[in-house]
Amino acid sequence: MENNRRVILCKYGEVALKGANRPTFEAAMMRELRRRAKEIGAFSIWAAQSTVYIEPDDADAASRVDEMYDEAAHVFGFSGICVAAVADKDIGDMRRVAAEYIPERISGARTFKVEAKRSDKRFPMKSPEIAASVGEAILDIMPDLSVDLRAPDVVVTVEVRERGAYIHAGQERGAGGLPAGTNGRALLLLSGGIDSPVAGYMMMKRGVAVDAVHFESIPYTSEQARGKVLALASILTDWSLAIRVHVISVTHIQEVLRDVCDNDYFTILLRRFMMTLAEKTARHTGAQALVTGESLGQVASQTMQALTVTDAVVSMPVFRPCIGMDKEDIISASRKIGAFETSILPYEDCCTVFTPQHPKTRPELDRVIEQESRLDFDALCREAWDSRKVYYVRRGCEPREYDARRDG
Repeated sequence: MENNRRVILCKYGEVALKGANRPTFEAAMMRELRRRAKEIGAFSIWAAQSTVYIEPDDADAASRVDEMYDEAAHVFGFSGICVAAVADKDIGDMRRVAAEYIPERISGARTFKVEAKRSDKRFPMKSPEIAASVGEAILDIMPDLSVDLRAPDVVVTVEVRERGAYIHAGQERGAGGLPAGTNGRALLLLSGGIDSPVAGYMMMKRGVAVDAVHFESIPYTSEQARGKVLALASILTDWSLAIRVHVISVTHIQEVLRDVCDNDYFTILLRRFMMTLAEKTARHTGAQALVTGESLGQVASQTMQALTVTDAVVSMPVFRPCIGMDKEDIISASRKIGAFETSILPYEDCCTVFTPQHPKTRPELDRVIEQESRLDFDALCREAWDSRKVYYVRRGCEPREYDARRDG
């Protein structure tokens, strides 16, 4: 295989359906790929015919194609991705490259077929002729294989394009969705549980740039709980490269709620404080919406009535991408993004502190406002805001705290 050039092919997903705005989405994908490639080696990256090509420029980059492939697999906007060997647009060279490149990639298969796609119509052979000739070359090397045109174990593809012929043994699913940053910025309420990292990932997949806010209750919660949240943010940087995490203490708020308000309103009142502080953080940093991991009916604070009362305290949109998912769906998504094992670490978050035995599941807004009238709501928010710490979480690096006054 050392004698054959390899190139990564990234196939467009829904971006291919965009109209006049398509160049904006393409530019965002190219920008993200180049940012990631810069950390690995010298790669040429270009687009043609709803495909982005990533080709190593030197021997060092050629030895790191698999690393670049993993990076490209985390870039939103591509529906499929594969590594292909490059051949000249000559059937003899296509046969040679296929015979050298394909066998190690389909070892263990018992049946196969070859499909040819001739984007360059100037090439003299028709697609069925190319497929038959390349298939014959593979069979010469792997005589135990059988051709199955209906349900083969593996499909070998030959794509004849402007710059050459590309040969691969099928593609994997790409990250899908829309490119990072093409749909605005939002602030994720990152609790440390299973749901909120999934919600953040799902919004990233729709092209939203995401930062996070976390509420803590030291000494009732631990430094390990904060570390867990920063670890979850680090996992999300596989798709975003960097995230700012704002950590706000709600310890005094919770103590006041415990001492002043009716116990069964504790959870809904705390949620309204969190939403207020999250909205302030979002506006401070330029985010246009809030994101939470709530799923309808999962816990007492996630009934339709409770969510309505919670949202009434803020004026910006609140997105809940997990709202219609059950717990099994969310756990499956958490495993997919690599967050599950971290999410289940046994460090409590602030929502488990002073939890009432019988929380209100159908709160009425006027009764909630009456409870809040017992408090100096604004003063408590200002005190909590002044506790804010900001961490810059970049993929592959330790989280770095910096002066919150510089943020925004």
